[in-house]
Amino acid sequence: QVQLVESGGGLVQAGGSLRLSCAASGGTFSSSAMGWFRQAPGKEREFVARIGWSGGMTIYEDSVKGRFTVSRDNAKKMVYLQMNSLKPEDTAVYYCATIKAGSWHEGDYWGQGTQVTVSS
Repeated sequence: QVQLVESGGGLVQAGGSLRLSCAASGGTFSSSAMGWFRQAPGKEREFVARIGWSGGMTIYEDSVKGRFTVSRDNAKKMVYLQMNSLKPEDTAVYYCATIKAGSWHEGDYWGQGTQVTVSS
């Protein structure tokens, strides 16, 4: 199975940018669709973005469209989430995950998460 480690979170002012990274090891990363999810305090974990195994088939949650961009580098076994124009409501723990086969955005294997805090 694949192991995932996120990094790049931190504290940023509203309107700022962050780039999250997800490093994969083991498993069959290059043949897996990958997703980013987030969980805000007191809320359930929600889907943010997904990217297909070849880098296509990107899907975004409505509130991040036009602000977030998901990408991947299969040679480096990395997935990225570029987050621009950040808002306080983007504050959450962000997780990367493999996408379950046959699903559009159901997570399968998960990383430990990285905290993103956006101050107003």
